Amino acid sequence: MDKNMIVWEDKAVRIEIHESEIPWLKIFTQYPYREMSEAPSEIKTEIYELLDLIEKEMIVYFRPVKINIASFGNHLPHLHWHIMARFDSDSYFPEPMWGVRQREADLTLPSFELFVEQLKNRLATFMQH
Repeated sequence: MDKNMIVWEDKAVRIEIHESEIPWLKIFTQYPYREMSEAPSEIKTEIYELLDLIEKEMIVYFRPVKINIASFGNHLPHLHWHIMARFDSDSYFPEPMWGVRQREADLTLPSFELFVEQLKNRLATFMQH
């Protein structure tokens, strides 16, 4: 899949794939807010609902050791969140994915492409509420 492929979007946010050895998605605001405190409350609510939904879907599908959720934006000062499924055999675990590589990983995971398709279907249903 393309590095910055958009999985889903609406007028407020978009979900993109971050190419990695682990399942990794990012939620961006469509408007380039620098900080979470700058976003209107309805966008904050949507972000938290999406983080919750994606986390739950990753847990069920990939069965990771841990889900990491982070918002840094130091290199890209545009409000965005990272959601990553982590495994004790991934290259960086227990370090963050931006940390020091711990090992060479050879992960055998369920299809990320199938996960994305299932997530798209779930998002279409979820966002109709």
